[in-house]
Amino acid sequence: MKKTETNRRNSWLRDTLTVSRREAVASSAMTGICDNYLGAFAIFLKASLPQMGMLAALPQLAGAAFQLLSVWLCSHFHRRHAIVTGVALQALAVLGMALVALVRPANSVGWLIGCAVVYHSCSNFVQPQWRSWMGSLVPARRRGAFFAGRTRLTMITSFGVFACGGALLGWFDQYELAWLGFFLLLLLAAAGRGISALHLHRMHDPDQHHVPGGASFVDTLGRVRESFHHRAFREYSLFFAAMQGAVAISGPFFSVYMLNNLGYSYWQYTGNVGVSILTQFFTLSTWGYICDRWGNRLVMVTSCCMLPVLPALWLFSENYYYLLGVQVMSGLAWGGFTLSTSNYLYDLRPARADFASYAAVQSSVSAVGVFCGALLGGYLASALPHLVALLPESWQLEHSVVLIFATSSLLRVGIAAWFIPRSVELRVRHRPDLLQVVYRVARFTPGAGIVLDWLTVTRKNSRP
Repeated sequence: MKKTETNRRNSWLRDTLTVSRREAVASSAMTGICDNYLGAFAIFLKASLPQMGMLAALPQLAGAAFQLLSVWLCSHFHRRHAIVTGVALQALAVLGMALVALVRPANSVGWLIGCAVVYHSCSNFVQPQWRSWMGSLVPARRRGAFFAGRTRLTMITSFGVFACGGALLGWFDQYELAWLGFFLLLLLAAAGRGISALHLHRMHDPDQHHVPGGASFVDTLGRVRESFHHRAFREYSLFFAAMQGAVAISGPFFSVYMLNNLGYSYWQYTGNVGVSILTQFFTLSTWGYICDRWGNRLVMVTSCCMLPVLPALWLFSENYYYLLGVQVMSGLAWGGFTLSTSNYLYDLRPARADFASYAAVQSSVSAVGVFCGALLGGYLASALPHLVALLPESWQLEHSVVLIFATSSLLRVGIAAWFIPRSVELRVRHRPDLLQVVYRVARFTPGAGIVLDWLTVTRKNSRP
């Protein structure tokens, strides 16, 4: 009897993990398009500079709220049903973006921002529950191999779709049909997420009949307050959120600068962003070795010193190949920063603390920082004509948007100067290998490079 139950469990586990890999490919088609081409799509719709700031700001704020609400709300529903519903709504939001490209209604940018808010809200709502599901589903002995393989599928699919999307847009743009290119890309993204929802519905959830007792919203907020009692965590979270906010000031406007001011084609735009992404892919393992060999603080300090230089480098030349070199340096810096700060957070949490809660709090605070930074960037963008008028005649700029790059660079210097003396080398905890249990490459974005996602870490006395 026991052997029969074991065989049955092994059967549904094999089927579920196979379906999960297919789901990874389908969802990666969406992230490879939406995370990289929404800015370019907004520019095609003639978004103003303040609107570009709002496109980056509002979805982040909504995402932060829904990530914190997710733990509370989903405690009242079956986990798998909540995930499938969130993913289906996200697919509808992407379909709405595709319809904006097809119909191009009045206030198209406003409709796009609304769809982006729903898109990010659903993504952040689903994320904590997905971590919990996969953590309880995949046996500990197989997690490393499974998530490493799943990550490779995600990376290859996302980058492949991203590269093909640039080629498709470039081809349609030659015939002045860029709107059709964006429509087809976003339709593909919506179809990918729809297929992802079907695959998630087919997957087995070992806790599908378990609905936990409803945790109060006050308890959820109490976890946030408790986390910030830890001084080192508080300073690290504020530093990370501030740095992400400083990046968000200029992030939405690199697309504007390349496509509008420099007149890049979609081919050139994709090549510029792609160089940075590839650099991060190929250097992530090297940064991981350095972190393990000499400590996370060294890599974090080194990358912190590089980040302020990056926006300033765009001020010196408009040469395409020079800017490709800048993007190589950007990929190098962001790869080290992303990995070292992720490791630092893992080592920073107090003993016996819930890492998943700390990661969710840090992620939400960071999203608020991005919201504030993007909002400030949008305000600066609206004030650019007045700021340029104040400059001496000899300092007049051909492209006023570079003032936003300079502002972002100066703020990054101040943030790094504040945090570096406060940072300490932490005792390294035993953690799984890179890109296996603790981390997975979730997606990549033009502004902040590779985004590493945390997976649930098994706690003491937790059920196998």
